[in-house]
Amino acid sequence: MPDFDGELSDAFLIERVRENDLDSLGKLFDRYYAQVYRSAIVITQDNAAAEDIAQECFLKIHRYANRIDTSLPLIPWLYRVTVNLSYTWVTRQKRRTISLEGMVDRLMSPNWLSPDHLAEHSETQRQVREAIGQLNLNQRVVIALHYLSGLSLEEIAEILDCPLGTVKSRLHYARENLRHQLQTVQLTGEVAHGYAR
Repeated sequence: MPDFDGELSDAFLIERVRENDLDSLGKLFDRYYAQVYRSAIVITQDNAAAEDIAQECFLKIHRYANRIDTSLPLIPWLYRVTVNLSYTWVTRQKRRTISLEGMVDRLMSPNWLSPDHLAEHSETQRQVREAIGQLNLNQRVVIALHYLSGLSLEEIAEILDCPLGTVKSRLHYARENLRHQLQTVQLTGEVAHGYAR
């Protein structure tokens, strides 16, 4: 059933997925893949892992369609699955060194910056992504959900199933750590997306 802007609603598409309609699953994939992928890449710091996690999220929609509450928005459920899969992946990697090359292109283009602007600030972006990569996992998750996905602190607390105060604390320390690591870098708000504020 279409919603107010003529698109099929998430609830309708989930109902169709329950009937094994893979076209409806494809529509959900097209609608939410970029958001899921961006969150996974910031948490895992690995392109291939983020792609695998994003695909696994949509397989879980298919597998657990009957358990998804269609009276609630789908995206918080997707973020929760993304975070859980990303945590699992990072835990399995046992803190191995991960290459961050190419991460900014995935994170910031096309939604954040134009390619020209991206090229102008490549060194700053490299320093920002390295600083994010040095955050502990809990701080990286909050940065990803708050700044890249635009979620409120309350929404993040619900997704992570932790107190709001914990989310605020993690975000505060993430900002402080980024500010400390980036103190010698001249950042514009547009490039940093609030990371160092």
